[in-house]
Amino acid sequence: MNRRDIIRILILAAVLVLAVRLADRIGYSGARQETELVREAVRRATLTCYAVEGSYPESLDYLRENYHLAYNEERYFVTYDSFAWNQFPDIYVTERGTVKP
Repeated sequence: MNRRDIIRILILAAVLVLAVRLADRIGYSGARQETELVREAVRRATLTCYAVEGSYPESLDYLRENYHLAYNEERYFVTYDSFAWNQFPDIYVTERGTVKP
């Protein structure tokens, strides 16, 4: 193996490493956007309930039953903390298997 072959192998290895890192970054960005879409869906259903009924819903189950909220429950964990009928609830969405930031 001559010097030229070694340089080609090193360049190919560097390109592969960069490609893998880029793919990971794209995957992370997409997952983050999907998580945000779920959070936004819960938020919109919550606001719609408030606009229609004059109070914020007590639970996610209420939003599912009455406002057709749907998301992949096997993939996302949603925390919905409602502490008063007139206070917007705390909504946290995380993808299962990830650590909440």
